[in-house]
Amino acid sequence: MSDLLARHRQVIPNWVALYYDEPIEIVSGKGNRVTDAEGNTYLDFFAGILTNMIGYDVPEVRDAVERQIATGVVHTSTVYLLRGQVELAEKIAKLSGIKDAKVFFTNSGTEANETALLLATYARKTDQVLAMRQSYHGRSFGTIGVTSNRAWKNNSYSPLNVHFLHGADRHLPQFARLSDSDYIKVCVEDLRHVLATVVGGDVAALIAEPIQGVGGFTMAPDGLFAAYKDVLDEQGILFISDEVQTGWGRTGQSFFGIQNHGMTPDMMTFAKGLGNGFAVGGIVARGDLLDNLHAVGLATFGGNPISMAAANATLDYVLDHDLQANAATTGAIIINGLKEAAPRLPIVGDVRGKGLMFAVELIDPATGAPSPALASRMMEETKKRGLLGGKGGLYGNVMRMAPPLTLTEAEAKEGLDILIDALEATHEGTK
Repeated sequence: MSDLLARHRQVIPNWVALYYDEPIEIVSGKGNRVTDAEGNTYLDFFAGILTNMIGYDVPEVRDAVERQIATGVVHTSTVYLLRGQVELAEKIAKLSGIKDAKVFFTNSGTEANETALLLATYARKTDQVLAMRQSYHGRSFGTIGVTSNRAWKNNSYSPLNVHFLHGADRHLPQFARLSDSDYIKVCVEDLRHVLATVVGGDVAALIAEPIQGVGGFTMAPDGLFAAYKDVLDEQGILFISDEVQTGWGRTGQSFFGIQNHGMTPDMMTFAKGLGNGFAVGGIVARGDLLDNLHAVGLATFGGNPISMAAANATLDYVLDHDLQANAATTGAIIINGLKEAAPRLPIVGDVRGKGLMFAVELIDPATGAPSPALASRMMEETKKRGLLGGKGGLYGNVMRMAPPLTLTEAEAKEGLDILIDALEATHEGTK
């Protein structure tokens, strides 16, 4: 393994981070578990960054992909009719709730968000965009512009003129004691103030994650985005919901994260879990917005036959097995269990989440300050006990987790026990 790590460092950029003091190579997977090159098996609570949405070696997905490969057609491009693409677009358009929706497929969430920003700025004839503080929308030039997390921004240059809003920053002193309803009122008044002061003329759109991924699964209280949309609608400003991490029933509360707010956006972007590991992203939006562009466009690999076979099989599996309900049940076991344990663990600053999208925030028990070091220690402790998770948060002090939606109740309880045991060991290390 040390040889592979040395080779990695020789040819892979040093900003491509690796987890753990001793990084692992995952060589096989089955169900909701993976095995590394040393033969160690782990319960996977990060799923390839929320991408292996229904686990590993799923017969329905494997068979669909193999059937497509057997035809000899791995790629044709969008200049020809693609049956799988049309079938998947029909399903997504119906599920979205967007009136007269159309769908455009890309390879990733970054590309999907770039497309949404293009559609919005073109339709509104302005480069002004609103986004949320602590947000992350991708690593491309345009999406970095609407990302509000300094750790993920390489420069200040942007093709967009962006203004950032409150909504997922309840930890700040001026908001900490507010109720949800009062916080929503303050945020809405701030939005009105932004529109009255710092923008010049029309604004294209607000882009927002219902639950912030890289932000450490921070989230606006339910109803905030509906209140924001009421204000935006007064000026015709579009709403883009970035569902790259929150889509397909993961929150347990609704099929798309934005639906928890009781509203329908003008556009939704998606990626990650839809292909269960195969590269697929896209945007579902009002048909008039997607039809509006005057120049010819395509995505060479977007919506290719292989990814469409995988995505159709994955989405069908999610719906046929009602994995949204499973996310609600198994997620509640873990979140409630962590919240019950938190009061006796001073290193836990917060437990938050919805469904199978949850996080533990680690703090210095003496000062209450965010502690990236404790988050790293907890990651090592969970790995040692056979569980993989992820890291994030504005201050790098959050362990965030999103197991496959196929997690069983027994696995949820097993994972909860590991997490509590790891937290206790991490806490003991501070004494």
